[in-house]
Amino acid sequence: MKSRTIKKYKATTNSKHNLPVAANVLNQQFQASAPNQVWMTDITYISTDEGWLYLASIMDLYSRKIVGFHMDERMTKSLVIKALDQAYRFQKPRGEVLHHSDRGSQYASLEYQERLKKYKMKGSMSRKGNCYDNACIESFHSVLKKELVYLEKFKTRKEARERIFEYIACFYNGKRIHSSIGYFTPNQYERMYLPAA
Repeated sequence: MKSRTIKKYKATTNSKHNLPVAANVLNQQFQASAPNQVWMTDITYISTDEGWLYLASIMDLYSRKIVGFHMDERMTKSLVIKALDQAYRFQKPRGEVLHHSDRGSQYASLEYQERLKKYKMKGSMSRKGNCYDNACIESFHSVLKKELVYLEKFKTRKEARERIFEYIACFYNGKRIHSSIGYFTPNQYERMYLPAA
């Protein structure tokens, strides 16, 4: 027997910068009582024969749903801003959202912080070098790689984009059950909140 899972490491965010850093407001309290209370975000990378493809994802802590994501061949602030814009456009949060990320320069950038203010979101950032502070979204990226990325070889970035889109939008949000939300899918759990409320 031979494992098909390959452990790789590549730095995704640069926390060595002089930009302002938000306090760790979330403080590993990985619970929410309603959708759009807490969003967690991170960047990961996918190998293709054409080179790296970077994925920025945003998770709603209540339902574990990936509410926004964007992929690009470059790891820039535009990558994370587009993921945030998508999440805000689709979810339309009404109250203040606690937005948690690592200390990467993309998230600490002036442009990203201005977007948080525009959307009336409160910033929270992980402590330096503590991956556990952003555990839920990092766990999602780990699952994505184990269940898709490490099992396939992508010839092009376009091919990787299509398969990752299908995995997140169709399978992960719509079909994959989660023990942390009572063995429902993220879409089911989010929909169940409306009648309960």
